[in-house]
Order: sequence, then C-alpha cells, then structure tokens
Amino acid sequence: MNAADFQLESPISARRIVVAMSGGVDSSVVAALAHATGAETIGVTLQLYDHGAAVGRAGSCCAGRDIRDAREVCDRLGIAHYVFDHETSFRETVIDDFADAYLAGRTPIPCVKCNMGPKFTDLFALARDLGADCLATGHYIRRVAGPNGAELHRAVDPARDQSYFLFATTQDQLDFLRFPLGDMPKARVREIAAELGLGVAGKADSQDICFVPDGDYAGLVRKLRPEANEGGEIVDLGGQVLGRHGGLVGYTVGQRRGLEIGGLAEPLYVVRLEPATKRLVVGPRSALAVGAARLSEINWIGGDHAGPLTAKVRSMAKPVPARLDGERLVFDAAEYGVAPGQAAVLYAGDRVLGGGWIEGTEAA
Repeated sequence: MNAADFQLESPISARRIVVAMSGGVDSSVVAALAHATGAETIGVTLQLYDHGAAVGRAGSCCAGRDIRDAREVCDRLGIAHYVFDHETSFRETVIDDFADAYLAGRTPIPCVKCNMGPKFTDLFALARDLGADCLATGHYIRRVAGPNGAELHRAVDPARDQSYFLFATTQDQLDFLRFPLGDMPKARVREIAAELGLGVAGKADSQDICFVPDGDYAGLVRKLRPEANEGGEIVDLGGQVLGRHGGLVGYTVGQRRGLEIGGLAEPLYVVRLEPATKRLVVGPRSALAVGAARLSEINWIGGDHAGPLTAKVRSMAKPVPARLDGERLVFDAAEYGVAPGQAAVLYAGDRVLGGGWIEGTEAA
C-alpha cells in the first residue's frame, strides 16, 4: 500500500482530506490511503442511531460499535476523528421517507436517499467547515478526469459497483469527492487492512439497508406506521377478487411469493399496488412487461452526451438499451419488474450519466 493508491487528479496546496468513516473495512482503508499521501487526514463519522440502542447491532453501520471501530482505526493511524450526531436528520430524511414510500405503494431505495442527505450533503458541509480540500469515501465507484471535468464511472469490480446508488451525485459534489477504492477488488482492500493491522480487516460488510438489520422491512414500517396493517382485496387485472392480503406493505411489484392464492392455472405476480383502495392487483408475468417509465427529479451529469445509453432500473439488474425522451425513459425491449419508487440510472458504457426516480410505468 502506498500513496499512489490515493488519486488526487489536480494539485491541492493545503492537502487536508476528510474521510467519511462508517466503521467498516472500506472507509478504514480509505483513511489509511489518504494518510499515506502525507496529507493531514481527518476521519468523520455520522452517528445515525441512538448510541446505546445501537451498540452490538449486527449488520448496521454508523452505530455504536461501528463508531468505536472507526475511532480505533484513527487512533492506530494517528489521525483525528470526530463524531457528529445526525440521528434526527437520518430519521426524518431516510427512515420516515422509507416508511411513507412503502405506505404509498412504492418501492423505496433508502441508500440513495442517505447518499443525497446525511452522507453527502451533510458531510460536505462538515468537510468544508473543517477546511478540507476534498471528501473521500469508501464507495466502490470511480471518479475519472474527463475533457470537460470530473466524470463518474462504474467500479472496476462489477460485483462491488455502487454506481446505482450514487446517480444523484451533482457535478459540484463530484468535483469535491474522491473514491480511492473504485479501481480495487474487495480482496485487495481487506489485504491492505490486514497489512496495516487494522482490527476491521475481517469485519463483515454492512447490509444495504443498515437500519433494518434483520431484513424485516414490513415489520419496521408497521411499527412506524400502524395504518400499514390494514388489509384489503387481491384482485386480477379485470377486478375479480381472488383473495385478501394483510397489508400492502408486505408486497412489491414483481413479487410472486406470499400471495397465497390457490387453485390457479398459472403463477400470478404483483402487477401494481393501489393504496387508495388498499387493492393488490395481480396478473401473469406478461403483465409486468414495461415499455417506458416516467421519471422525476432527473439528475444529469453527462454533459452534452447525445449518443446511445443504457438504463438500470434495479441495483442488481444489468443495464439495458434505452433512450431518454424528456422525462420518459423508453426501453428498446420490454423490461420487467419496474416499479414506482425505484431509480432509473443512465450509463454510456461505464460512465454514469445520471438518473431519476420512477414515478409510473407504461405497458409494453
């Protein structure tokens, strides 16, 4: 491990780097890489949960145990570490939004909301207050110096790429950000941590939705929004009642399991959710075919790009050929499982052009 692993595309005179530290191996190695450049390095952790309640919580990040781990890494590296309480901001901008989206029949992506709020917006302000020249994070994505400024590109390791969750990054933010891990495989990151004797070298990765460590999303929403327990009818595309459900919060578009409808000739899938009537509309897989999606809050960092593009509508999906016509994203071929609340992220090869939120879909 050496200073060359940390890339600063342009000369920086003061060379003060703030590192966003969650307490995991990725951000810990970023702190080590930043420190190796000889720059003054400051670790910053946002406390997103109640400290006492979060101690020992498995699968989370920015919690009690994770704050301790981040501090121990900073102590070993000999750099400063600050913790800022952002529990209220995180609850209002991420957790409440997550619950309200599910209640409205949408499929939320809280990781994007977190990046748009506490992790970037709030950290940016903190980093600038600390006089930093850049903010470094442990995201697996690349910042590439292009002919017209910094560009966002997918990570070299496709299994770790986090570009889908960072589509809302603005150009101003990108100019200030650094992503040292974008060119590395995860195995190398753990090797660096082990070489430096960091206690987090073998620490398990946090879950995607850190505030639901047990994976029971519906249970959390029901706790936060008791009205989510209201049941309703399960109907087919023609409106015929096939059964009942115990709350729309337990279902997402494209879901097949959990419908518990017997005596059917073919499998049925969730086609849409109707919060106003509490109806769950189901149909054959062919009913999930989408030809276009209506987007909102489009963030564009692709400059004057006018060539072919691809779109990714789920974090684990492969980008597919599409075109952007105003706020309509039109797919070259039918796409399945596209749901309101998800993000559509646009690419030109490996470059991230931006994206937007899916507000509605049009059948293929």
